[in-house]
Amino acid sequence: MAFPVDLRRCQALGLAGTAFLALGGETAGALPAREFLAPESGRAVLGLVGVYFGVVLLIAAWALLGTVVRGPEPPAPRSLLLVLAVWAAPLLLAPPLFSRDVYSYLAQGAMVDAHIDVYAYGPARLGGPLADEVAPVWQQTTTPYGPVFLAVASALSALTRGEIPAGLLGMRMVALLGVALMAAALPRLARHSGADPAAALWLGALNPLVLLHLVAGAHNDAIMLGLLGVGLVAARGRWHVLGVVLITLAALVKAPAALGLLAVVALRGRGRGRRGTARATVTTLVVAAATTVAATAVAGTGYGWIAALETPVSPHNWSPTSVLGRATGAVLHRFGSGLAPLAMPAWHAAGLAATVCLLLFIWLRLRPHPVYALGLSLATVAVFGPAIRPWYALWGLFLIAAAAPTGSMRGRVAAVSAVLALAVLPSGAPADVGQVVLAVSGGVLALVVLWQAHQAAQPNAPVRERTA
Repeated sequence: MAFPVDLRRCQALGLAGTAFLALGGETAGALPAREFLAPESGRAVLGLVGVYFGVVLLIAAWALLGTVVRGPEPPAPRSLLLVLAVWAAPLLLAPPLFSRDVYSYLAQGAMVDAHIDVYAYGPARLGGPLADEVAPVWQQTTTPYGPVFLAVASALSALTRGEIPAGLLGMRMVALLGVALMAAALPRLARHSGADPAAALWLGALNPLVLLHLVAGAHNDAIMLGLLGVGLVAARGRWHVLGVVLITLAALVKAPAALGLLAVVALRGRGRGRRGTARATVTTLVVAAATTVAATAVAGTGYGWIAALETPVSPHNWSPTSVLGRATGAVLHRFGSGLAPLAMPAWHAAGLAATVCLLLFIWLRLRPHPVYALGLSLATVAVFGPAIRPWYALWGLFLIAAAAPTGSMRGRVAAVSAVLALAVLPSGAPADVGQVVLAVSGGVLALVVLWQAHQAAQPNAPVRERTA
């Protein structure tokens, strides 16, 4: 007999997972410097095991929920939104998990509030407790974020007066707003694309990556994707100008969202011939330019964000082009070639060229399906860019969830999500062998518990009466 699965069981299992995440994060998360515990300490060890125990429970709950969504009586989108709220609840007051980027956000907001040019100086220029929380590799690095996000971070800095706990909570509320906008947009985009709204919510909003990195990690990708999603919803209806404004604001949080303007042109120009497409293109560009000028003026940060798009990435980044660049450079250096320093820039340029070619192919082939084309385009940018993080996968995943035409594509994306959910330590720091062993131990322990629960749910097999 199959393991009994229903919405309430999935909700309870996922809640247990995020509760363990929150509890483990209290000693193994991306804690403020004054609360940091040595990785070998007993509390940190227990916390790391607990976090990965919770991650595996959450992945299992999400996978089981997928069977409910694909079942004969799928839950309504409203029921899935309730599950999302329940799963997210334990993470609201947890410390940051899986990344220290939120501390950089707070420092950059304080810099803008103090009238320090974040496009010319790194957090070290600010000094003080907030700057001390930023990872050393980013102390001298200028921000790559746009004026809209910096205006939000600056307002939050003024509101919290630089207090770290209040700032962390504020950034998490901003991220939650972004997730709420994503969840509101997904069913509408799915209906427009001829997809199942419940399946879109399951893959695009209840995805473990959303909970781990947008909610627990408080990444600004949440507000970027939220604005992009509602902008697309507006643009597909009668609110073309509003859609362009919202998508431009998303791009002024993080630049990749600017590709959403291609989808707006495709949506607006559909069935209107070349003249209609040209008119839609001009209108979109004019509104986007006006929005950019207005938002930059309100933020008061100037146009340094354009040059900041070339902000360097960590030398230890594991994106495909960066890995190939390091490997090629090492080989050239070993053979004494003077070309070794050029290996990394060459591979990054090759990645850019591949991205442009793939984007052209995607839009020429999938122009009648602009939301899906946009999802594949953002996935391409994430994969072939000079930097990649697990939460970057959500750029494309969010819209693929809303518009993928086949279940096989959704299945592949779901499998990648489950793997990426296990890819980063809760402290956000590089892993050593001992920490990997502890993380694996926590995951295996969760699998043992799940198996025991499965066995306990099975009815006793009937005992056949022996016959003479």
